[in-house]
Amino acid sequence: MNELKTLKEVCQLLNVSRRVIQGYEKYNLVQIPFKNKYGHNLYNEEMIERMIKIRFYQIMGFKLKDIELFINEDNIKDILIDKLNALKEELNNKQKELLLLEDIINGKKDINEIIKK
Repeated sequence: MNELKTLKEVCQLLNVSRRVIQGYEKYNLVQIPFKNKYGHNLYNEEMIERMIKIRFYQIMGFKLKDIELFINEDNIKDILIDKLNALKEELNNKQKELLLLEDIINGKKDINEIIKK
């Protein structure tokens, strides 16, 4: 990936729309390093790798404003550990909700009793 890529090529590579990339630029997460003779944005390997990381963080549930705060950190392990722990807690809460719904459906618990607690 040593060549420069157009916005269209980057969008296809990351499977995102132009607006997604423009959002990265708006938050100053990505800079447009080059333009071709037609004025089209061109991205080098460094910027594409950065966009891949940003996209990953988005998929993990981080907002662009949050990514902006830690994207330049060399070691984001603590941030990812915090996210992992938050996801585990969320999963645990969802599992409790599932069990409760199953108990209600199977007649083991009554909605009125749950509400009164």
